[in-house]
Amino acid sequence: MALLGGCQDQKQVTPLPNIVIIYLDDLGYGDIGVYGGEIKTPHMDQLAEGGVRFTMGYSSSATSTPSRYALLTGEYPWRNKNAQILPGEAPLIIDTAKMTLPKMLREKGYHTGIVGKWHLGLGIGSVDWNQRVTPGPNEVGFDYSFIMAATQDRTPTVYLEDGHVVGLDPDDPLLVSYEVNFEGEPTGLDNPELCTMRWHHGHNNSIHNGIPRIGFQKGGKSAMWTDEEMADDFLSKAKEYIRSQKGGPFFLYYAMQQPHVPRTPHPRFVGSSGLGPRGDVIVEADWCVGELLKTLEEENLLENTLVIFSSDNGPVLNDGYYDDAVEKQGNHLPAGPLRGGKYSLYEAGTRVPLLVYWKGTIEPAVSDAMVSQLDLFSSLARLVGSEERGPDSEELLDEFLGKNNQGRAELIIEAATRTALRKGDWVMIPPYKGAAINKMVNIELGNSNEYQLYNLREDIRQQENLAASEPEKLQEMIEAFEQARGIEFQQVQPLELK
Repeated sequence: MALLGGCQDQKQVTPLPNIVIIYLDDLGYGDIGVYGGEIKTPHMDQLAEGGVRFTMGYSSSATSTPSRYALLTGEYPWRNKNAQILPGEAPLIIDTAKMTLPKMLREKGYHTGIVGKWHLGLGIGSVDWNQRVTPGPNEVGFDYSFIMAATQDRTPTVYLEDGHVVGLDPDDPLLVSYEVNFEGEPTGLDNPELCTMRWHHGHNNSIHNGIPRIGFQKGGKSAMWTDEEMADDFLSKAKEYIRSQKGGPFFLYYAMQQPHVPRTPHPRFVGSSGLGPRGDVIVEADWCVGELLKTLEEENLLENTLVIFSSDNGPVLNDGYYDDAVEKQGNHLPAGPLRGGKYSLYEAGTRVPLLVYWKGTIEPAVSDAMVSQLDLFSSLARLVGSEERGPDSEELLDEFLGKNNQGRAELIIEAATRTALRKGDWVMIPPYKGAAINKMVNIELGNSNEYQLYNLREDIRQQENLAASEPEKLQEMIEAFEQARGIEFQQVQPLELK
């Protein structure tokens, strides 16, 4: 198939393909079958077996908000000081004047929709949830949005459709606070007897559906979601969107909530993995992927739809609740052979599953090209014939389509304002103060008083620090890193150079 754009004969212009990005939340490199996981994920595996499976596909960051920012803007999140994990009432962190992936596609004739998790802020300050909440997804390029504001474990526990809280009763206004509780409202800290899920750390504020959350809320009872039905709710809206826009072209950003906490599988999936709720919600997510693909097939859209599957960051087991994720892990390794996990500068923080599928166009392949979700912006722009490019997004369309195995030369990776450099086979992590392990989640963060240098081709588990034995390579990496980060690095996170 000829690439779309202005280079081919105008009489042979290929119709623009639909584009679907399926984005999971905290899914690790080893969490699905084709990457070696113990959990049965036949539908995710189908994408891999019929498309390109990347062994070195990266999110930009080891946490949610910054990765989503990078995906939609093609810009490193460390360039935006607000692109860090946001509370549920945070203002929008994408400038409405900024070019975004959905804006670029809309300019080329696409209808654009988002269904699922947003977590990039809403409004401009203090949000009145009882009025249309703006700016939000609709103001940065999405024609349609059905979202939760932040995460499943944060207030407000309501859906918003095109800026309006769904099902809200004006006689029972919704109030949200991240500072103080509302008088008379129970909390997980003070009223554990009202909780059906026990909090482990940080999740002890307002209780909804028996689950204590981060943040406080009052009222809005008719609008509150049911956690066990969330996967079905998002899937239903995604399928509705596809059917309503089947005349195409359309872009759907399907941002699923699994396997982020709280893990609340529908009763149909309880016990399905044998690994507890975390495994069960991955099985549930896999089923959702299958149902979405089935919808595309039923509408005769599968052969004209580019499907991209990935995760916002690496895995975590105990992330705030007692849910047997640790106790029932068994032989399953969510990070596969990688070190670290969510929040970490080690590989498992940002190296994630990345699959690209286009029935009849992409030949099945396993690619060792280093690519980042940052690169989707510029690559999709080339695909649809747009001249737009993301500030830090490399045009790697041939790599994503399986025609080229070259990939990026280097990439800055991030974890909570800390950054490191991946270049060629090497990764260099500068010295950072702070604990080596986040004891709450039992994950190595990558912090050390010394430089760390690893050859990933020979040491994918990052066990042998070569900083002392490879001084020339270390210096080369430091110089490349400082050049890439520039003066901003000195302002944001100064190094203790030795």
